[in-house]
Parts: sequence; structure tokens; C-alpha cells
Amino acid sequence: MLNSELGPEPAIIISFLKPLSEKGFLNEKSELPVPRRPDWLLSRRRGVSDSKDSDYNLHMEYTTLGRTELRVSVAGLGCGGNSKIGQGAGQSFDDSVRLVRRALDLGVNFLDTAQAYGTETIVGEAIKIMPRDQVVLSTKHAVAGMSAEKISKVVDSALKKLQTDYIDIFHLHGVHPKQYRLAFEELAPELDRARDAGKIRFLGITETSPNDHEQTMLQRALRDDCWDVMMLGFSMMHQVARSAVLPYTKERRIGTLMMFVVRNIFSDPERLLTTVDDLAKNQLVPAWLAATGNPLDFLLHDGGADSVVDAAYRYARHEPGADVVLFGTSQESHLEKNISSILKPPLPPSDCAKLADLFGHLRGVGLDLPSAA
Repeated sequence: MLNSELGPEPAIIISFLKPLSEKGFLNEKSELPVPRRPDWLLSRRRGVSDSKDSDYNLHMEYTTLGRTELRVSVAGLGCGGNSKIGQGAGQSFDDSVRLVRRALDLGVNFLDTAQAYGTETIVGEAIKIMPRDQVVLSTKHAVAGMSAEKISKVVDSALKKLQTDYIDIFHLHGVHPKQYRLAFEELAPELDRARDAGKIRFLGITETSPNDHEQTMLQRALRDDCWDVMMLGFSMMHQVARSAVLPYTKERRIGTLMMFVVRNIFSDPERLLTTVDDLAKNQLVPAWLAATGNPLDFLLHDGGADSVVDAAYRYARHEPGADVVLFGTSQESHLEKNISSILKPPLPPSDCAKLADLFGHLRGVGLDLPSAA
């Protein structure tokens, strides 16, 4: 059994990564090795296409989520974060239900929740009026303290809260590198049995971005051919996935869900300025960037972004290998604005190149955890 503590221990992480390096895994010059397929996977994939294009909202764009073959909106409603679809702002249960239903009205068909968010019951109430095959449900549970028996009960509990007979994607949530063995060897086989029983359709795994800046857990998970979907942190100031994860998920047709795209750093100008100022003091970004007073002002111009938040969503949406960009909100007025940004064309190539040049070397910037409700 792995140590359940999540505190970073460099020596442990290095030892965890060493075998990957020795085997030539995930280095710039070597090809990705053939993944090992566990015995319990039974060498099968069960992709089932969902709703037809004729049913789609004309303003929304849809994509195929890797080898799951699920057709999903490129904008996915995240039901956690600080907003928790309104629960984080003290809104009522009914208000949050209306928020989810408004997102569905706008063409969003991908909903991501989790036991830890406390929003599964809200999502379940919101979707019960819709044909089940018109919604793609994603939920998650942490691995700490879990066993095969416990995770089976967790799945049953989620089904009840979501008021559904099956969950499209069930993720192991926020898996730390030290927890991966537990996730893969003990919990994933039980989830596969739940899949055999028709309770879930696909297996997902989610990183703990604030505690794993180099995405070592996901790199480790790429060795095992059992994960259909991966949720990963990516933003204008945290671009690690571009080389560490996304080329390989794309090659393997593993669906990708992009989180931490905006967070507080890009929605709060004061937080952005303070962060850039600290980075400049540590010589991690040029001093002139902090001195401007608006560090990302170069993105706001004719033909460019309308706002920093707009730029953040577009930057992640058009990153090669990205499937769904998750966004959160507590206000209906923000739904259309966020979706509109995700649906816009890519940022100008010169702006993307400047973001890569200024921030491509950074690790873990802006990956703040949600504040306590």
C-alpha cells in the first residue's frame, strides 16, 4: 500500500521517475513504447457513439473524445472549483440546477462533477428531464483510503446522486504520483468490473496539478493501457503538458479534459500582477513585464483577445491534443461569455509564440486549489 501523504518528497519522486528514464520512456528522442495492457482489461474497447449531429446546438462545436468515441462539446461545464456551479457563492440548490440546465440549452453536453465537489445531486436533478444519451456525465472520487470494495460502493452512490443507470466516465480524482500504484493495481480493476456490470462506460484519471507540476503521475499512467480519458492542468503560464503529456494522449487517442485554464490568476488582475511581480523578482520572467502594470496587455488588440480570460480559454482550446476545455461559473451571464471564448478562433500565432517564449519554462504557476466553501 502506498503512503497516502501528499506532501512532496523530491527523493521519492525522483526514484519514481528513474525507471521511466532508464527505459527511454517519454524523452525527446525516443518513441513512446508499446503500452502494457493489464490482464483485467480483457483486450477490449467499448466505444459507443452518442447523439447525432442533427441534434446539436448550431453554435456549439463538438469533437470526439479520443477512443471513447463519445461526441462531446468542446466546452465542458466544470461543477467544482471555487464556483461549484453557484454553491460556492451561496446560491440555492434550485439556482444551481437552473445554471446547469442553461448550459445544456447553450449546447454544452459535457458535465464534470465529483464527490468532493458536493454537486453530483445538483447535476442529477438538472439532467433528469433530458434523454440520457444527450448528456455525457463525468464524475470522480479521490483514491486516499480507498479499496476495491469501497470504490465499488462509491460508484453505486454516485449513480444514485446523479439519478442515472450509468456514468459515462468515472475518474480516479487528483491522483498523486505516490498513489498511482493503488489507483492502477487495486482500484482500476474494480472499476473495470463496474464497467462490465454496465455501471460505467470509460475509465479516467485526474492529476493533482498543484502537487505535481511536472505531471509525473500522468506520464506514469501513459505506460498502462487502461485509461480512456485524462484530466490535466494547462494554461498560459503552465504549459508542461505540451511536451510531457499531450503528444502521447493524441497518439494513443486518449481523451483529454483541460482544467486550471483560467483559475484566479487570469480572472483577478491584482492576482496576475502580484504573481508576475514575484516571478520577475526571481528572474523567471523579464522585469519589464511586471513594470507594465498589465502584464498580458500585449494579447489585447484588434484581431487578438477581448480580455485576459478570453485569451486563456482560446489558448487552451486550440492547443494540439486538447479535446474539452472545462470552465466553471456561478452566474448565467458568464456562461455565454465563457462558451463564446472557447468557440472563438485561435489567438494570433505571434501572440501564441510570445506566450510560449515568456512562460513556456514556468512550472505550476496559477494552479491554486479552490478556496474552502
